[in-house]
Amino acid sequence: MRREGEWELRGLLSWGLAGCLWLVAVLVAGEAFADDAARQPNVVVVFIDDLGWGDFSCFGNKEGATPHIDRMAAEGIRFSQFYVSSPICSPSRCSLTTGQYPQRWKITSFLNSRADNARRGVANWLDPEAPTMARILQQHGYRTGHFGKWHLGGQRDVDDAPAIAKYGFDASLTNFEGMGAKLLPLTLKPGDSVPGKIWSDAERLGAPVTWMQRSKITGGFVDGAIAFIDAATRDGKPFYVNVWPDDVHSPFWPPVETWGENKRELYLAVLEAMDLQLGKLFDHLRSRDELRENTIVLICSDNGPEAGAGSAGPFRGGKTELFEGGIRSPLIVWSPALVAAEQRGKANETAVLSTLDLLPSLAKLAGAPLPADVQFDGEECSATLLGRGNESRTAPLFWRRPPDRKTAGAKGRRVLPDLAMREGKWKLLCDYDGAGALLYDLESDRGETKNLAQQHPDRTKAMQAKLLAWHSSMPADRGPELGQETLESLRKTAK
Repeated sequence: MRREGEWELRGLLSWGLAGCLWLVAVLVAGEAFADDAARQPNVVVVFIDDLGWGDFSCFGNKEGATPHIDRMAAEGIRFSQFYVSSPICSPSRCSLTTGQYPQRWKITSFLNSRADNARRGVANWLDPEAPTMARILQQHGYRTGHFGKWHLGGQRDVDDAPAIAKYGFDASLTNFEGMGAKLLPLTLKPGDSVPGKIWSDAERLGAPVTWMQRSKITGGFVDGAIAFIDAATRDGKPFYVNVWPDDVHSPFWPPVETWGENKRELYLAVLEAMDLQLGKLFDHLRSRDELRENTIVLICSDNGPEAGAGSAGPFRGGKTELFEGGIRSPLIVWSPALVAAEQRGKANETAVLSTLDLLPSLAKLAGAPLPADVQFDGEECSATLLGRGNESRTAPLFWRRPPDRKTAGAKGRRVLPDLAMREGKWKLLCDYDGAGALLYDLESDRGETKNLAQQHPDRTKAMQAKLLAWHSSMPADRGPELGQETLESLRKTAK
């Protein structure tokens, strides 16, 4: 399955890969469903860690090349106004998984150690009773697999989190931030003769464990996903597969032969290596008639880029910030048979969509009714995703900053707003009490450079009221207390 020389520590890694594939084969075997799989599209969600809006070549990157992703865009649709529900990892993943605001499940920052989770007022893991896209599709005949970063429970000293299977997945292969079978990263830089290991303590979080070069680890997840896809296809079952790479999250470990001189160069080298490895998955889906004609692939990012690494394009801010650069993601939708022919290769610049909307939209396409007793925050937007309509979601979008991220920038001196809201063309940011309002017209000022709050006091007041009402309706974290501590520390430092 792999090119010669791809694995390091061949004996151990061959055992690990065999174990992983054995696990997949066991888990995909199960009862047949009565659903007519021929009418249910396959779904693959590629959710990339810390990728900026402007990092794909097809979204304007002139420094790095992403030809395999660009080809998917040329055969599909690019969406320019697609949002995630948080500017940081775990809550963004929670939103895509559940179709709900992550605040509902007290996942408002990245999941860390027990002590740090308690300090910030966040959960240790996503409640397995939460609704999930995988479980809804699984209950309607789909084989479901997760390959890549999880980060919704099972990390650091949180070693009693639910297995990924508890969320509706038949099989999984993850990294050091999830329970179960995993790939763990070896590191190699110019001049090294022996690879190093990072996150070796994660071995206790599940087995089998395969160690492989981090520069090739997306390829390991892709190979697992392809094996899973082929098994489901042989059994005549539709599949839902997550492929969630983490290579473009720092620290950056590109192939030794493409090593860069600075953070940006390292990032670009990792980005290009990831694109190459994802290309194997895309080519596999494209080359087989039964897959090409009935598969939807969505490619996007979990939050904005880390400063100095990725690019947010024309947008202000980045990872951890509620400005556009932290919460606006590139989105590519590929499906040769389902995307409207006249929209292929084009960009949708006007429809406002969110990760919240993916669960109800994909469930609709799969013919899977949503649970009647669950309040979803997403809206069904499948026609827009497939280029057969151009409707935006109708409800406003709301955000709350991670509780531990009140500041950003050099020495943490740039103070950030606590809350944000998008309604139509308008974007409002403010603090928990409504103070410090910033109002932007995103149609004329997508870079958020001109605050119009004073020119539009009525609109500002109305949006503040809605935003504060939403904030109050959600379970609290410790953002107010931690924010106050941060500001007091800044004042003391300034004296």
